[in-house]
Amino acid sequence: MTTPITSIRPVGDRAVLVQLGGLKEVLGLYEALREHPLPGQVDLVAAAETVLVTADSAVAARGFAARLRALDPGDADATGADTLVEIDVIYDGDDLDEVGDRTGLGRDGVIAAHTGQPWTAAFGGFAPGFAYLVGDGRLAVARRSSPRRAVPAGSVALADSYSAVYPRVTPGGWQLIGRTEAALWSLDRDQPALVQPGNRVQFRAVREFVRSAPAVADADTVATAAAAADLLVVQPGLQTTVQDLGRTGLAHLGVAGAGALDRGSLRRANRLVGNPASAAVLENALGGLVLTARTEQVLAVTGASVPITIGSTDAATRVVPTDAPFAVHAGEQLRLDAPVWGVRSYVAVRGGFDVPLVLGSRSTDSMSGLGPAPLLVGTALRVLPAPPTSVVGAAEIPAAPPDHVTVLRYLPGPRADWFSADSLADFDRTDWRVTAQSNRIGLRLDGPALARSRHGELPSEGTVSGAIQMPASGLPVLFLADHPVTGGYPVLGVVVHADLDRAAQLGTGARIRFAAVALENTVTRDIGRISASDTPNES
Repeated sequence: MTTPITSIRPVGDRAVLVQLGGLKEVLGLYEALREHPLPGQVDLVAAAETVLVTADSAVAARGFAARLRALDPGDADATGADTLVEIDVIYDGDDLDEVGDRTGLGRDGVIAAHTGQPWTAAFGGFAPGFAYLVGDGRLAVARRSSPRRAVPAGSVALADSYSAVYPRVTPGGWQLIGRTEAALWSLDRDQPALVQPGNRVQFRAVREFVRSAPAVADADTVATAAAAADLLVVQPGLQTTVQDLGRTGLAHLGVAGAGALDRGSLRRANRLVGNPASAAVLENALGGLVLTARTEQVLAVTGASVPITIGSTDAATRVVPTDAPFAVHAGEQLRLDAPVWGVRSYVAVRGGFDVPLVLGSRSTDSMSGLGPAPLLVGTALRVLPAPPTSVVGAAEIPAAPPDHVTVLRYLPGPRADWFSADSLADFDRTDWRVTAQSNRIGLRLDGPALARSRHGELPSEGTVSGAIQMPASGLPVLFLADHPVTGGYPVLGVVVHADLDRAAQLGTGARIRFAAVALENTVTRDIGRISASDTPNES
């Protein structure tokens, strides 16, 4: 028996989206690929009708299509144990009345329908602990036309035929009907996700929550950590986080890759101080970072063109260049001012920053909340010992500033057929402007709204870094490293992997033009010929 695949669509140059008949087929293929990974397979994301399969390289992705069509999922079953999870909810969501109007049930009818049935967890995604719950269909409701920038943690929501609970503050376009204080995701549990695929979920209406006293940090512990610091944060700037090359292989848990947005700059900074490419560095946005050295250190700064000065109370301030190693002595203060161009700077220290590994990475993930918190005034930073064989590198030629209009190449699809040929041509001709609402999750772009040629809602499906998602508003969002694992808006195209570093250096007001590239340039003809339905709609 072969897998009942309807089509396979390229998703950028390192992934494919497998379309299947329904949830049963999705779970069968998902489990088969978990048990028998394809050569080069990195991640899997199961969704309502699709499975996203990502590769470690464009070369590996080229072989996926033929192998997927020949795969026999057998009797694999990913539905999990039939466990009942009860979740208390206060029904006071911002969209509760609107959902009542749309469904014709009214406010009380929505609450009765939501609590009066057991929901089944079909699959995870979007964010760690976020589970898509399937009900009886009475509460089917469309997503918002444009997603909220921040949905509060614990929000109980509806979209399409699903219900879900937002585990933490994230962007989202679902309709909010209530809130809970249940911990949907906790690394303190053997199974971090409260709700697993196959679990039954029963919501219960309550008037108030029973709260336990919050834990209070021990003052002596905080003081001890600061005294042992190698570097102390005097000012963190707008935002400074710890980043490395990110997490892989965890998308099925709702954990995106995270890691440095400009990976080339991270590798360069580590190379200059003699670190392996995977060592943790600081990613600073728009300067303003001030560090005091408690011990002798060798550092390097790459990425944005940022003025760097080192000063102390008993010596003249000196200027050091980017893209070159330099020493900072005990008692000296390192300062990064506002960039001349670019957005993100990468500060590497010989040995790498010593923060705990979380699911295999030291990166801060703003979507999932994994990894260390963004730096604050007084944050104490420890440095790992450098291997005795490590060699500090020589200065390198700084990166060139961005062009007046940054051109990003992209592969159309997987949902380019939701747009007419004229709309796709308009998309390529437009100079899109980066808005102030952009962050590590994605660049929100402004310009003339793009019309869809297909109406209705797209079932949620896996997404990748570089995806150009099109909400109903018609204004694109370019996903970056902390993007949600799944999304319900059509992805017009995906920026090729090699161009993503440049997107990391584009600040508010920067202009982007997207340039479609031929599929054959980055993925094999094998994928391109799979299904005529995979090509953009020419009508």
